[in-house]
Amino acid sequence: MTHLGLAFSAAIAASGTLGRALPLPLGQLLQEPITDPVAIFLTILAIMLVAPLLVERLRLPGIIGLILAGVVVGPYGLGILERDSTIVLLGTVGLLFLMFLGGLETSLDDLKRNADKPIIFGLSTFVVPMALGTGVMMALGYGFWAAVLVASCFASHTLVALPVLNKLGIMRHPATTATLGATLITNVLALLVLAVVVKADQGDLTLGFWLFLIPALTIYTFAVLWGVPKLGRWFFKRFGHDEGAEFTFVLAALFVASYLASLIEIEPIVGAFLAGVAITQIIPRLSPLMNRVQFIGNTLFVPIFLISVGMLVDPLILVREPQSLLLVSIIVLAELASKFIAAWAAARWFKWKLPSTMVMFGLSMAQAASTLAAITIAFDIGLVDEVVVNAIIVMILVSCVLSPWVVARWGAQLQTQPAEAETVLESDQNASPAPALGQRVLIPVANPSTEDNLLQLAIILTKRVEGTLLPLHVLPDRNQPIAEADKTRQNRLLDTAETIAHAATIPVETIGRIDDSIAWGILRTIQERNADLLICGWKGFSTYRENFFGSVIDTIVRSATIPVLISRFPQPIENTEKVVLAITGRQANLGQIKQTLTITQCLAEELKAPLQVVQMTLGSARDRKLTTLLQEKDIAVQPVQGNAVKRVSEAVQPNTLLILIASTHIVGQSALGREPEAITKANWDTNILVLHFPAKPTKRA
Repeated sequence: MTHLGLAFSAAIAASGTLGRALPLPLGQLLQEPITDPVAIFLTILAIMLVAPLLVERLRLPGIIGLILAGVVVGPYGLGILERDSTIVLLGTVGLLFLMFLGGLETSLDDLKRNADKPIIFGLSTFVVPMALGTGVMMALGYGFWAAVLVASCFASHTLVALPVLNKLGIMRHPATTATLGATLITNVLALLVLAVVVKADQGDLTLGFWLFLIPALTIYTFAVLWGVPKLGRWFFKRFGHDEGAEFTFVLAALFVASYLASLIEIEPIVGAFLAGVAITQIIPRLSPLMNRVQFIGNTLFVPIFLISVGMLVDPLILVREPQSLLLVSIIVLAELASKFIAAWAAARWFKWKLPSTMVMFGLSMAQAASTLAAITIAFDIGLVDEVVVNAIIVMILVSCVLSPWVVARWGAQLQTQPAEAETVLESDQNASPAPALGQRVLIPVANPSTEDNLLQLAIILTKRVEGTLLPLHVLPDRNQPIAEADKTRQNRLLDTAETIAHAATIPVETIGRIDDSIAWGILRTIQERNADLLICGWKGFSTYRENFFGSVIDTIVRSATIPVLISRFPQPIENTEKVVLAITGRQANLGQIKQTLTITQCLAEELKAPLQVVQMTLGSARDRKLTTLLQEKDIAVQPVQGNAVKRVSEAVQPNTLLILIASTHIVGQSALGREPEAITKANWDTNILVLHFPAKPTKRA
């Protein structure tokens, strides 16, 4: 086979050949497998519903039930379902989604800043299985290239236990991050070994092969990691208000990257993983779009893939062919031992404790995608026999069953370990605590064109602390009856806000009210609903009339008893590539700056953007304390002097989110002060947030 990009498809096709070569299945309740498409899908849905619930009653991870159910209903079990083109298609999509979800949880910035741990573990979990597997297979009498190819099956791994990590909430733990990064390294290396072995067996391992593969892989990786975010930012800016278009773009990026990987003779699963790493740079982790992608993958496609893996396994192979029992035992033990040694050695090097070691071991032991592709190709070209193929399939089953159990067993301990118990990654050392604000966020919605970005901002801050979102729309009565058209528009705006909030799985309480004016309707709602943060939209400037008589924003800012986050979004918030906090005035005390910094760090982390602080140094005691605080948090600080508008504008780049603190109000000026408005006018195409604190902070603030 010369086109390794179709390896997984070849594995699927070959499974039918392998099935004919092996003895008949255990038996069939039906004379023929179910063929009706509706009945097939209904059976799959029933398995997805019932199987996890049954095994969870036995204190086992639910995904084990999906794999075992696949064995029972598959062609080697009761024969209820045939592994036909429908199962193959959905299973392949689920496999790509599984790798894609792993990429979504892999921060490229973390890999850049902390590349040592993923690289060390990636090389460890590749080299140790390769060495041990090659030695074991050669000792059993297999040739060198056959031994190397089987060992590459040990070296790769599939993140089968990823749903367990999501459920435990340890996706951002150092051990998890290191393993996710190592997945990319070890899978690429294992698939390169597969390419080399096939070429060597065919006599095509020439200089031309290397001259094509290495540059092609380099260009492809750069194109995905650089090109997909660039294209995504343009697309979200152009079509950001169409939720369906956003979701379709994400799926298109996944499958285009996977297909292009096959064109350069690299497994599509590598492309899916790289696509996830690229897409996660432009989708906030707590956004509704990210929630939709993860929900569809984890509840539909990934379970179908796990069922399809179970359908490959013949549970009675060891009984029918007793001579293979020894080989199966050796292969399974060699794979588990090599993965454990690799995880133990890396964890000892990082000075991590046993729970982290076991989570790394549990994540990296599971074999499915790359393993199945490699062993099928080896069988097709005659490097291995049926006994090895069946032994590898049993290894897939054992590893896929043990992997989620080990991760669930030891991952639960990582939830309760204090942060000091691990040597955390740099990104986790700098991680900010949950913002004090956000338990009840009030957000007036009035303009459909700006509602999406304001809600995205509110959702990030609210979901971070598991708070409640309070969308509000006020109809001023003006001593006249309210028109039905206005009431309909109010309901439509609130329904849209509620839908977006539900998509992000956060509590929401919509509020529609009629009041004397919009400003006082908002201010009264703050008191009535016990809000602790108000997020408002802002046009970016004030007219002379508004400066003297007051606009809606001015009235709110001057009278609000809670912090107000005034927001202007000329660009989609997803396009944020850098977050800049500018501290320009004397008026903000250190406590207010700390609160602003906490919110800023939260946004930078969720938007996956680097944070920079621009500090106007005035030589005051507050400035010295602030400098010390920023140094302790290891935040990049740019001390500047001179004209604040000019210096802040110099720090602004395309796709920057600029955060300011409202300056002192003077009669005849905007309630936000002169500097925020001047900076906004100088950076008109920049997303800007201005945080205003009440003159006399309340206990809640």
